[in-house]
Amino acid sequence: MKIFSKPFFLIVIPLCVFFNCKNNKKTDSIESTIAEVEEVIKEPSNVINVVTRSMEFQSVDTIFSGWNTFKYQNLSNETHFFLLDKYPEGKTVDNAISDIAPVFEEGMDLINAGKAEEGFAAFGKLPVWFGDIVFSGGTGLIAPKYTATTTLKLDSGYYIMECYVKMPNGKFHTLMGMAKPLIVLEEDSGNTPPEATVNITLSGAEGISYDKAITKGKQIFSVFVKDQKPHENFIWHDLNLVKLDEYASEDALEAWMDWSDPKGLITPVPNGVTFLGGVNDMPAGKTGYFYVDLKPGKYAFISEVPNTKQKGLFKTFEIID
Repeated sequence: MKIFSKPFFLIVIPLCVFFNCKNNKKTDSIESTIAEVEEVIKEPSNVINVVTRSMEFQSVDTIFSGWNTFKYQNLSNETHFFLLDKYPEGKTVDNAISDIAPVFEEGMDLINAGKAEEGFAAFGKLPVWFGDIVFSGGTGLIAPKYTATTTLKLDSGYYIMECYVKMPNGKFHTLMGMAKPLIVLEEDSGNTPPEATVNITLSGAEGISYDKAITKGKQIFSVFVKDQKPHENFIWHDLNLVKLDEYASEDALEAWMDWSDPKGLITPVPNGVTFLGGVNDMPAGKTGYFYVDLKPGKYAFISEVPNTKQKGLFKTFEIID
């Protein structure tokens, strides 16, 4: 008695065809879903363009208040960022140049000379109104020839767009021309914030956390600042996205993120490190957004403060193909 009325291979072939069709349909469905998601998270077209070719910010002088998306093209050969400082009424870029820049220059010169205690003491010469500056967001660090796209909500007022990464000789980029005034008008832009694909919570007390696994492809990260405080280097915690090559040293990156270290926040960046943007310092309760297109590899979120691992402000993750 025969068990099969047909040769076995004649049965297997239709089954293979069936399952292949099923798998193809599944693959097509996944690819279609990814395409639909990426269509939804396209960058807005009404962006504020900011360009750096050397040591400058080329952009408009006036914008509307409310939600705005900044597209920062770093066409230079150095890593940069921009931070928006909201100045107290009556203070301008002239005050920044005359009252603030020399103090930071003096302090950093002393630190670079190995006189850290004297250097930090020199920062006591900062004007009282320096404490009234509101750090209001900006892009995270962005590598040469890369672009950072960040969405922020800004109140009306007088701002200065700055980058204080350091030259190889230890001089801040702000002193080299990277301090641009920006007027934010009372009239609202009418823009709305994007819909995030991953929600990040940033906390000095609890570190960096996010609500779901991070996958490859286009993403919009929201960054909610749960709490805020000045750290040992006077800077608030922010969030920077970093691509790490296999040979990149996490310890070197952590040390480099502290500007108050003579070797910190200075050109060149540590080997194997590529900065991809993020959201700069913002007050507690604020939320900013940034756009990325993630390829397979190792990444990290890190804040620009000392001892990030100890504080939970240095989190690595991997994108699988």
